[in-house]
Amino acid sequence: MKVQKSIEEKLVAGFNASVISVENESHMHSVPPNSETHFKVTLVSADFEGQMKVRRHQAIYKVLADELAGPVHALALHLYTPEEWQASGQASPDSPNCMGGSKGDASMDKKLQQGANG
Repeated sequence: MKVQKSIEEKLVAGFNASVISVENESHMHSVPPNSETHFKVTLVSADFEGQMKVRRHQAIYKVLADELAGPVHALALHLYTPEEWQASGQASPDSPNCMGGSKGDASMDKKLQQGANG
């Protein structure tokens, strides 16, 4: 879990957050077992006050530039102010199951079971 830990540490250092959750959702996608390529981040911070969603996302992208340039293929971001978090019921939405790529491709399934990258 070195990628997930790196993401968590950088978010803790980069934001004054009351909630930080980093979930590895790679298992929901067509990747080898134990991959760290798809993540869901929920972050609640007063730093986001007065910022549109695009600015919030840009702030995360800046902090996680190395991960996004390397091993991370997908990053679902759920970014809230404390007031927005309260209004949400203190829960981020569930991520949908992967429907694209090589899902259902028998030859890819075999490669993934063997731990191949494709």
